[in-house]
Amino acid sequence: MGFTLPLSRDAFFIDGEWVTPSSSETIGIISPRTEEVVGTVPAGQPADIDRAVAAARKAFDHGPWPRMSVEERGAIMRKVAAYMRERGPEVAKLVSTEMGGPMSMLGRFPDGAGNLIDYYADLAKEVGFAHPRMGQVGPAVVRNEPVGVIGAITPWNGPLTLLLMKFAPALMAGCTMVSKPSPEAPLDAYVLADACAAAGLPAGVFNLVPAGREAGEHLVSHKDVDKIAFTGSTAAGRRIAEICGRDLRRVALELGGKSALIALDDADAAAVAKTAIPFGLGFNSGQACAALTRILVPARRQAEFVEALSAQMETLVTGDPFDLATTVGPMVAERQRTRIEGLIATGKPEGATLVRGGSRPTDLPRGWYVAPTLFCDVKNEMTIAREEIFGPVGVVIPYEGDDEEAIRIANDTPYGLAGAVFSPDIDRAYSVCQRVRAGTYGVNTFYIDPRLPFGGFKASGIGRENGKEGLLAFTETKTVLGLPEGIV
Repeated sequence: MGFTLPLSRDAFFIDGEWVTPSSSETIGIISPRTEEVVGTVPAGQPADIDRAVAAARKAFDHGPWPRMSVEERGAIMRKVAAYMRERGPEVAKLVSTEMGGPMSMLGRFPDGAGNLIDYYADLAKEVGFAHPRMGQVGPAVVRNEPVGVIGAITPWNGPLTLLLMKFAPALMAGCTMVSKPSPEAPLDAYVLADACAAAGLPAGVFNLVPAGREAGEHLVSHKDVDKIAFTGSTAAGRRIAEICGRDLRRVALELGGKSALIALDDADAAAVAKTAIPFGLGFNSGQACAALTRILVPARRQAEFVEALSAQMETLVTGDPFDLATTVGPMVAERQRTRIEGLIATGKPEGATLVRGGSRPTDLPRGWYVAPTLFCDVKNEMTIAREEIFGPVGVVIPYEGDDEEAIRIANDTPYGLAGAVFSPDIDRAYSVCQRVRAGTYGVNTFYIDPRLPFGGFKASGIGRENGKEGLLAFTETKTVLGLPEGIV
């Protein structure tokens, strides 16, 4: 390709320029594969956040971006998309370097970043932001106007994708943004900043400051930020909601999950296993909020399902994430592996039966690996059934009785992000689907579609990303009265 993406950066992207940080403090990028520092970025301080927010505020209040037509914004965003599409294969390897995701997953859609941006450029034009309506008294116009300055805080497990799910709709709605990526995986966000610079995005529309918790909280509480868009842990989401609530600042939270796949008593065990394993403990090495980690099966058929699930686990290959044969890579950090191992250790003492895994792979002495792990005979009150493990660990929960009991167990969780139900009887499966409180639900299948709304019930978050809902989430609704018909 003739270029190589750098593993170290020494500046922030603020007001359309690469600027010197206020501090000499840096963040080391540690490879989960080698346990070695492979790069560095500057560590943002509150002063850097202030500078970035001021640039975004100025760009929104006085710059051209919010006042451009949808077509004009879309033309620039398509240039951003083209840049990201050209660098797609390298970006995939960069993300794998940062957080250990398998290239067999990350490299599957090299055009994904560009396609997502183009999608929102098309959707914004299709949806429009001003619509005539007839009220009780007379005609009116309902406008969707950009909410303002967005503080985007994104995690390490799907860093670029989760940033783009905020960046593309927010900017197409006319907002400006300050991005604070996670300390573990900030490098891919720099490529997006490069794309913005190359595309001629107006100064201050997109600003990038990687930082830790203190500077992140400063962004959340900043008086000149209109909305926080956050993806991460439920604990952090609660804190962000508390801070935003004080000032009635808009907030969108995409948080954790403990999603259940329900196999009804007529479900095919092999079909269940073919979804439960790759979209459960194998989904991004188990480091996915929507992973189907609770597998509910009829008690009388538990042995049959466990056999099918165990057999399907044979298809998982744990190892070097750069090897295209690998499907399960290392955990993002040593602390993450330690936490997962601690949760696994609660399984047997609480009465669960270990089917497979439960330890570190003996053939991988270097790297933060956990062997794919499956428990059965799990009760829903056990720690491994309650806690979001965020690793390659699945639990089989046998249920007695009918569909009602399966629905009760599926709903017996503080979370409500995703789930699935399997049965050849589609009407029966759809009936179950309607009663499980989760934001994305599959009937004999499961996946996350970037063109359809995604988000959770209960402690899994507030609001929706993706699709039309994700675009309009970055707008405020204004009703304009007294206009004659036909003006819009």
